Amino acid sequence: MTQTIQKTLRDSAGMRWTALLLLALAMFCSYIFMDILSPIKDLMQETRGWDSDAFGTMQGAETFLNVFVFFLIFAGIILDKMGVRFTAILSGVVMLIGAVIKWYAVSDSFIGSGLETWFTNNLNYIPGFDELGVSPFYEGMPASAKVAAIGFMIFGCGVEMAGITVSRGIVKWFKGREMALAMGSEMALARLGVATCMIFSPFFAKLGGEVSVSRSVAFGVVLLCIALIMFVVYFFMDKKLDAQTGEAEEKDDPFKISDLGQILTSSGFWLVALLCVLYYSAIFPFQKYAVNMLQCNLDLTAPASDSFWASNSVTIVQYVIMLVVAAAGFASNFQKNKGMKYCLLTISVVSLVVYCYMGYMRQSAEAIFAVFPLLAVLITPILGSYVDHKGKAASMLVLGSLLLIACHLTFAFVLPAFKGNGAGGVVIAYLTILILGASFSLVPASLWPSVPKLVDAKVIGSAYALIFWIQNIGLWLFPLLIGKVLTATNPEGTPADQLNYTAPLIMLACLGIAALLLGFILKIVDKKKHLGLEEPNIKE
Repeated sequence: MTQTIQKTLRDSAGMRWTALLLLALAMFCSYIFMDILSPIKDLMQETRGWDSDAFGTMQGAETFLNVFVFFLIFAGIILDKMGVRFTAILSGVVMLIGAVIKWYAVSDSFIGSGLETWFTNNLNYIPGFDELGVSPFYEGMPASAKVAAIGFMIFGCGVEMAGITVSRGIVKWFKGREMALAMGSEMALARLGVATCMIFSPFFAKLGGEVSVSRSVAFGVVLLCIALIMFVVYFFMDKKLDAQTGEAEEKDDPFKISDLGQILTSSGFWLVALLCVLYYSAIFPFQKYAVNMLQCNLDLTAPASDSFWASNSVTIVQYVIMLVVAAAGFASNFQKNKGMKYCLLTISVVSLVVYCYMGYMRQSAEAIFAVFPLLAVLITPILGSYVDHKGKAASMLVLGSLLLIACHLTFAFVLPAFKGNGAGGVVIAYLTILILGASFSLVPASLWPSVPKLVDAKVIGSAYALIFWIQNIGLWLFPLLIGKVLTATNPEGTPADQLNYTAPLIMLACLGIAALLLGFILKIVDKKKHLGLEEPNIKE
């Protein structure tokens, strides 16, 4: 009788959400490291001589091996052959190795070392890649940026492997249940890593009044150690689940290379994949430059050094308030009692206003951009629950594209018009950043849960890997392009806080326009071929 009522771990809501929490915390830590240098681009130029070209090339290197050595495709095959547990641990180890190399590259120990001399004199020309214009290095690139790029390449292999593994793990624990809600919640929590990075990377770099960019990277390395621990704990939970269900990581109907043909011949799959690359290319590369863009378009005056707003303690207080915003808003989605639900929402909104006020008083571009994921944390579970019970995933992608276009055009033309108007510019920045974050929340809630509807269960890992590989082409290309466009459209020697970002932002808005067109095409294909993208995940 007991066996009938309580079947497996995933039949317990508490246990399957615990598994999700472990995966989400691991991705939270990895997201922090992914953008660890983004809010201190100006410090990298001042202390390590990284101009926009060097910074963009290093940031784009994250996806180089995934794109050009097809590591992500192999990662998908490894996932389908070896299972979630093995691939999760492997991804955690690979991320940590790459992070340690990147930390060494920006540390004081690297300066004046034999490795610095060697990298200065070598890797200035890569046969084949240079001719194609896709080399991750170039002559004149600082040696520290080259070594950091190598570390970031290795980290990129691990983090993208982790991404497809987490997606596969969520499908395993939540299929037939609240899968869109789970994917949306995982991404919402993981994206808090972006806000954490924006707040604490500059905090550690400037700690004690002495600038040291390596401290920021070391902070990220420690967090990746925690991510690996999360994957280890998940390993044992997942193993127990398989023991209960009698399933094996390698199934009776094993994965074969020929199964990839099913993915490659699906028009719906290709539309979803292209939507993904366009959408993510307009967001993730932008994140790497967003703080510097705000520094260039807002009149920010540093508060007096002896004031509360310039102290280290205000950073901690603001981060705690940010966590209250996220926790109260997120928890409100799961309250059945209306009184408690609106109470938590009120706490979240009031805390958000307090957070924004503190960011304005600190006159900090990093703190201003850190609001990026906060509205997403609130609405992603709502959107995920809607897709689970009502459907309309393809329609949400169209809406997300419209918001994306509007936000980038606002940054390009409206925000610069408020330069000189301190409070007005900050208000415009806050509103646009919050809406951009909200638009981004439409993707995990609608796009990722659609993939299992398009391919067979045994090739889900490879399907996610192929989408991530296509996405990585954009994530490699656009940080590089933004850096080159900035260099081309700004006079040589322009200070890091006076760059004109209009051209790069128009380029990103064009990606949104292309995504919008594909979204409409996807809706047509879905209706014609009955892919089920507009149908709910939970059949009631």
